[in-house]
Amino acid sequence: MKKSVKIFLVVCCWLAAVETDAQSVPSILKQYYFVLLTKGPNRSQDSITAAKIQNGHLTNINKLHSEGKIDIAGPFADECDWRGIFIFNVSTQEEVEQLLKEDPAISSGRLNFTIHPWLSPKNACLK
Repeated sequence: MKKSVKIFLVVCCWLAAVETDAQSVPSILKQYYFVLLTKGPNRSQDSITAAKIQNGHLTNINKLHSEGKIDIAGPFADECDWRGIFIFNVSTQEEVEQLLKEDPAISSGRLNFTIHPWLSPKNACLK
C-alpha cells in the first residue's frame, strides 16, 4: 500500500478512537474546508441566463484554483440535489463564506452551500 494511503488509514482509525478539537489535531493533518453545493431556491432562469451563470461559476472556480484557494472542485455525476463539492485550502471559515458569496451560481440562488471543516493528511492527493 502506498505510504499516503497507510497514513490516511492510521489517521482515520486514530480519529475514530479519540475526540478531536483544533488543539488536538495531529501535526500530520491539515485542516481544509469541505463545501457541499446543493440546488438553490432560484433555478428558474432561462437557458441563456443559466449558461452565463454557469460560465461565471466555472471562471470563478478556475480563478480560486489558480490562487491556491481551492484544491479540489467538481460536480456529481448523478441527478440529485447535491450538485458538487469544493475543498478549500484557506485559513478560516469566514474566508470560505466570503469567497462563496462571490460565486455567480451562489449569488444568483442557483446553488446553496454547506461548509464543514475537514482534516486530511498534509499533501494528500487523489490518483
